[in-house]
Amino acid sequence: MNADVVREETDIVVVGGGGSGLTAAIFARREGAQVILLEKHTELRGSTGLSIGSITATGTPHQRQAGIVDDPQAHFEDMGKFAVKLAGERAAAADNEELRRILVENVPASVEWLMSLGVTFYGPMPEPPHRQPRMHNVLPNSRAYIYFVAREARRVGVDARVNATVERLLVEDGRVVGVAARIDGRPHELRARRAVVLATGDYSSSPDWKRRFNPAVAEVDGVNTTNVGDGHRFGEELGAEVKFGEVVYGPNLRFMPPAKPSALLRLPPHRLLTGAMRLALERLPTWSLRPFILSFVTTYLSPEPSLFREGAILVNKRGERFTDELDRPNYALAEQPDKVGYIVFDDEVARRFGKWPHFISTAPGVAYAYLQDYKRTRPDLYHRGRSIEELAASMGVPAAALGKAVRAHNAAPGERPPIGKGPFHALGPVKSWIILTDGGLTVNRHHQVTRGDGQAIPGLYAVGSVGQGGLLLEGHGHHLAWAFTSGRLAGIHAARNDSGITTRR
Repeated sequence: MNADVVREETDIVVVGGGGSGLTAAIFARREGAQVILLEKHTELRGSTGLSIGSITATGTPHQRQAGIVDDPQAHFEDMGKFAVKLAGERAAAADNEELRRILVENVPASVEWLMSLGVTFYGPMPEPPHRQPRMHNVLPNSRAYIYFVAREARRVGVDARVNATVERLLVEDGRVVGVAARIDGRPHELRARRAVVLATGDYSSSPDWKRRFNPAVAEVDGVNTTNVGDGHRFGEELGAEVKFGEVVYGPNLRFMPPAKPSALLRLPPHRLLTGAMRLALERLPTWSLRPFILSFVTTYLSPEPSLFREGAILVNKRGERFTDELDRPNYALAEQPDKVGYIVFDDEVARRFGKWPHFISTAPGVAYAYLQDYKRTRPDLYHRGRSIEELAASMGVPAAALGKAVRAHNAAPGERPPIGKGPFHALGPVKSWIILTDGGLTVNRHHQVTRGDGQAIPGLYAVGSVGQGGLLLEGHGHHLAWAFTSGRLAGIHAARNDSGITTRR
């Protein structure tokens, strides 16, 4: 026995401090369980705090206020249409409809619970093939979820610890009884009298997991660097299976976030601020709110492929053009230095992408972002020069290489326009990202992890992405809906230490 190991005992250990893990911990604590939550990052956040922030649900106060008549059954049917779009008819036929039913019937209660904590939503917004507007967007951004849910976790007495990496599960006689972890570098063994809840996210930042399921994206970085499939590994070691491991969201080209968040992004999501934002969004013309709203959302935006069709080129940080921009540049960028690039175009393209119908990005809340929006709200991404040499200096790339790339593009035969007269412009750095992976451990309707034969692994639950169990979540707002809903229900079941009853609690 290692005397240096710190040994503790609790009722429930939750592994992961994002939206699903914090929610599971809160609801287990509300059932009277003692809970320790372990988060490997230096802060509570998870993928929830990095998301665009929408939740899709029916029967919400927002739908009722808008006079929308909707119900979970319609939501259930429409999710099936998204599944076909994502995975094709054959794969979609294997979608876990039992978990889908649990989601659509219980997510309205998740939204109302979040609102009770102080979370403010704007919407609902339409998203075909949903037959009704169901997408609720958080204000001012997704960090509001963690702010309020972490505050609630502290209020109810969850013992949340960061810098805590779980290395393995403790198993006795086939039952999970705790975890072995390093907390602030020191080895710990945490015994769980009732259950361990896995809330470790997906495996979007693990080259090994991606190479196993989808080799084409193995070297593309994930948005959340801590999502490396820890929980998937723990589950497989005990006989669980990963369903839909090949389904990934991305790679997507996205602009890099600012090195330092703006003052607006650092504002706490107090109700006075978010309430004023919602009121303004509902009553004021969109044009008057553009600068304010875009200050919050341009971190997450992606460039439209139409930029390349109109003549823009993509170069790497050495100023070299490395791919056909119309043929999956999102895959090629991952092989470039630091995996970043810049979009270069002339003044004619710049003027064209300053007004409808030519936009740089789609943008929640204002519909579209144009070049002038980036110049105003993300000057770190915008570069300009009267000559190619001046543009290269602004971008920080070698002028000779950039000039060569532009000349080669202009000399090549093809349908795309050449880069013409200056001044010249560029947007970047831009990077290719895997946003999410949909592969999750097999779970039953009570969120217990199951082996290949369908038998539950005693003492082990999984929520959020790691506990997706073959549920396809295409469409905005379904991943967060599942995170909070599975977290709520699994926390209750785990605390009761039985199979539980799925309820709209």
